[in-house]
Amino acid sequence: MTRSLLFVPGDSGRKFDHAAASPADALILDLEDSVAPDQKAAARTQVRAMLERGAAGKPLWVRINALDGGEALADLAAVMPAAPYGIVLPKCAGREGMRQLSHYLDAFEAAAGAVPGATRILAIVTETAQSLFGLHDYRDATPRLWGLSWGAEDLAADVGALRNRDAGRYTEPFRLARSLCLMAAAAAGVRAIDTVCVDLDAPEVLADESREAFRDGFVGKMAIHPRHAAAVNAALTPDEGQLQWARAVIAAFAENPGAGTLRLDGKMIDRPHLRLARRLLGED
Repeated sequence: MTRSLLFVPGDSGRKFDHAAASPADALILDLEDSVAPDQKAAARTQVRAMLERGAAGKPLWVRINALDGGEALADLAAVMPAAPYGIVLPKCAGREGMRQLSHYLDAFEAAAGAVPGATRILAIVTETAQSLFGLHDYRDATPRLWGLSWGAEDLAADVGALRNRDAGRYTEPFRLARSLCLMAAAAAGVRAIDTVCVDLDAPEVLADESREAFRDGFVGKMAIHPRHAAAVNAALTPDEGQLQWARAVIAAFAENPGAGTLRLDGKMIDRPHLRLARRLLGED
């Protein structure tokens, strides 16, 4: 189960140590936004060392630079010999960019003698206005596709928004991007991962965002501070009442395998409820 994915600046061994000791389910070693241009080369060396060292069994992702920026191939050349769990692709504009990355990974895996197709892709798919118009087309783009996430900060700059929040909540253009990412992930049959909470010292905002993410169908959430990981994990874990309901739904359909609809606790349930129940129990 991957509920929390914690960003770690690729040029900070100290922050990597803190992140490795956190309750985050996975780490994203960042070579993009958190690393200054003149520090990219040094950060690649550090990230490779982090991958080789490991983090108590946590999956280690690497966020590379955008494919069209001139840094991505150098990023991949540095980190792929150390076999990251997956690559986070920023500013993914559409299916072709994802397939391009997949072809690069084919070559780097072959060069490293790695298992073909082992490196997963988590794509951030709403960071430009253009990217929103390709969200319908990710199904079967590549077997490597693990999940889709969204971002609001780059999108705000791209559309010229003065801000993307009002009274602690995303404004409508950015809630639209969030919803479209969720639908795109469902259509592609992959995980929907919520974006980071940028309020470092507002635990109530983090809690609200995380609860809303779980309610709406996101299965994970990115984080930018180690202390956010526990709250994200708690919010994105089904509670005992939800688990009991899920077990009851599965049991009801197991006893009535040919039924399309059933009655449970005075309410109608049908096959979509069975699918949700399996997901809550980690069976879907």
